[in-house]
Amino acid sequence: MLRFSTSTVTTIAAVALASPLAAAQKNGAMAQDFKLTDVNGKTVQLSQFRGKTVVLEWHNPGCPFVSKHYSSGNMQATQKAARQQGAVWLTINSGAKGKQGHMTGPEAKALIAKQNIQSTNYLLDAKGVVGKAYGAKTTPHMYIIDGNGILVYQGGIDDKPTANIADIKNARNHVLAALNEIKSGDKVSVAQARPYGCSVKYAS
Repeated sequence: MLRFSTSTVTTIAAVALASPLAAAQKNGAMAQDFKLTDVNGKTVQLSQFRGKTVVLEWHNPGCPFVSKHYSSGNMQATQKAARQQGAVWLTINSGAKGKQGHMTGPEAKALIAKQNIQSTNYLLDAKGVVGKAYGAKTTPHMYIIDGNGILVYQGGIDDKPTANIADIKNARNHVLAALNEIKSGDKVSVAQARPYGCSVKYAS
């Protein structure tokens, strides 16, 4: 009888839920389910949030584009606004071990406290299985899934693809706009936008 370690079983489960490693999920289609471990070692599954709007945010703390939104407080304010509307916010780190942005659970917990990150869960995807399944290209790269499990937005957080904090005040926050439209029962007017930032540092 074959025996697997807990980490191996967790990896197999993630692959089973997130394969094949396709290009970005399609808007208007059911978002692919996945399981990942959070900073406390707890397994979080996308489908457990069915009935709620879910925001996915790809994260790399070493990326200047990510720093733009966190050092200014823009990302935390967006996270907080989303959660106040009843949405779930999942921050995902797909940085491979040994590459920029990779974090262990304790390191991520320390960062959450230091930067006052307001996401519902911070999830670790060091093997890049979920990131590749979603076609996440940059940090940040944002996705919004409605309460029915349908992908309704994917792309950048806003329409100012720079690392300049000064550009935030004149930017259209695509995530907040989409969340407000969903809350009002309207169709998301900008369903896809250019993702910008640092490339996701996947395992080779």
